[in-house]
Amino acid sequence: MTALKYLNGYSPDVRQQVQRLIDNNQLGTWLEQRYPPESGHSVQTDAALYDYTQRLKQQHMRSSGPVSKVFFDTRMHVIDNALGQHQFVSRVQGSKLKRKNEIKVSALLKSLPEPLLRMVVVHELAHLREKDHNKAFYQLCQHMEPDYHQLELDLRLYLTLRG
Repeated sequence: MTALKYLNGYSPDVRQQVQRLIDNNQLGTWLEQRYPPESGHSVQTDAALYDYTQRLKQQHMRSSGPVSKVFFDTRMHVIDNALGQHQFVSRVQGSKLKRKNEIKVSALLKSLPEPLLRMVVVHELAHLREKDHNKAFYQLCQHMEPDYHQLELDLRLYLTLRG
């Protein structure tokens, strides 16, 4: 039996279904059917990720504060088992305190399908308005990405498959 550490918050039924897929060596095939290998993406650089994030922000969250920096982090998956992180950085510039929003995304997402990258970026953008993972936060995520919850599960399945 495989440890399903990325699926701890899911129901026993979902966990049993995933365990059956793993036991029958079908999880990879199932994910490949949902996300064919050609469903990759061209967002491979920090500049491309910044542009990608800005387009999503402009489309869904125009009135939110600006995002000053977005980049891929090669160490992200190792630290805190996170695939994305938002930071609110305050810096003193002269006599003023400047506040900046920064987003970093795990470099692992360069190799995963674009919808999964979009889900993580949407999640981090939602933190511009909602700091906590509350009902309003998840409603905002679903507003920006209607399939948010399915994509989050699929990302967790990819992580489970990778071990």
